[in-house]
Amino acid sequence: MARVSSNSHTPKSSPQRSIVATLLYIEAGILFSLAAWLLVLGFTHEEKEMAPLIGVIVFALLGALGLMAAGRGYARGKNYGRSPAILANLIALGVAYYQIQGAFYIGAVIILILALPTLYFAFSIASQENS
Repeated sequence: MARVSSNSHTPKSSPQRSIVATLLYIEAGILFSLAAWLLVLGFTHEEKEMAPLIGVIVFALLGALGLMAAGRGYARGKNYGRSPAILANLIALGVAYYQIQGAFYIGAVIILILALPTLYFAFSIASQENS
């Protein structure tokens, strides 16, 4: 019987999957940080609308949890993280576009630095595994 080396990389455990998982975890960390900052902002600023602020905090937390779940799927070689990761990062491209329109260039650059490689590797993984 032929024996397969344990050091060989299958498509389900490729280095690209590790990169995507890491980028998704970083994105989730940024969203958790944003939610925490908005929570502090809610307690420290007097002029605020609570309903929209709470809504943004909840959606930031849900988005961060979703990105963590997608990253976990990539890290474990599963397919359940593929579509949410791609969708979230396509949405991030739209957010970066609107940040550029609003002259918030540093925010747009940070999003693009994370979203573009994530999309590239996620699409390349999908094309390799589906061929």
